[in-house]
Amino acid sequence: MHHEPQPQVAVLVLNWNGRALLEQFLPSWVEHTRGVAELIIVDNGSTDDSLPFLHQHYPEVRVLSFDTNYGFAEGYNRAIHELNYPIVVLLNSDAGLSSGWLDEPLRLLTEHPDVAAIQPTIRAYHEPQRYEYAGAAGGYIDALGYPFCRGRMLDTVELDEGQYNTPAEIFWASGACLIVRRSVYLEVGGLDPHFFAHQEEIDLCWRMNARGHKVMHAPSSLVYHVGGGSLSMESPRKVYLNFRNNLLMLYKNLPSRKLYLVLLMRIFLDTLASLLYLVKLRPRHALSVIEAWRSFLIVRGQYEAVRRENIRLTSTPPSPDILKPYSLLWHYYVRRERTYNALPR
Repeated sequence: MHHEPQPQVAVLVLNWNGRALLEQFLPSWVEHTRGVAELIIVDNGSTDDSLPFLHQHYPEVRVLSFDTNYGFAEGYNRAIHELNYPIVVLLNSDAGLSSGWLDEPLRLLTEHPDVAAIQPTIRAYHEPQRYEYAGAAGGYIDALGYPFCRGRMLDTVELDEGQYNTPAEIFWASGACLIVRRSVYLEVGGLDPHFFAHQEEIDLCWRMNARGHKVMHAPSSLVYHVGGGSLSMESPRKVYLNFRNNLLMLYKNLPSRKLYLVLLMRIFLDTLASLLYLVKLRPRHALSVIEAWRSFLIVRGQYEAVRRENIRLTSTPPSPDILKPYSLLWHYYVRRERTYNALPR
């Protein structure tokens, strides 16, 4: 009896009540995974008609269904534990693929055994020549813990004019489309379920970097992302999660000699951010920043053992051009430098 060899790559799309997105994006996923990867829809306890839709219209697509909504991080963790593929792709349910999107990532993973994760170029679905906010051409963190991307500084998003067209080592890869070695994902403990959403992929990549693995951007691999699918940019909940998770990530991963200095600076800067929201007549957003700090101070104690383990396992400090030694806010607001290439090298 002839068995087809199992693909080396599984493309996992987490779905929760996303029938409309499945209808919109499944044709792209099916077309661009055929023959190169197994497409698996991971259903997080949907209560809409996602599952009947899949069974009726895409009976050939594999479905892994959970009986409850485990959230983004825990949903992926459970699926990756269950599915034994050497390489897994975490793909957002509002992202479209393109022809040959896996070629360069797989080549980079083959040629560089020390590379654990790859991010494609992520462009905006509705403005296909512009980078997309959530990942652009790969991410970094500044000296005070603020994330930014090649192609996206704070709210300024660049057009893709080939300025980031060479493969580069980055600090973090976006969860919109994250291509990762399963063994390393499991080794570093996967995504942190407590984060719920936002910055959990940065925290994951930080743990990879700290243990001597590398993360890279594959420029010729194109993925088109809608973005803001779960929480809109204007949501106070999004503000809360971004501030709280960023503080938790710093606490989990930064060595003590840096941590307390950074947190002192952040108390000042985050208070300023809260006041700015008040000036803009957005009191709920201002409260979200305060609530983020309150939550961080309450749950911080639960992370002491994790923090000790992360610091202990940090092999060599990440190279200086990855953890950036400057302040993003200073360069953006004071020096008016709005593109990644304008920043100091």
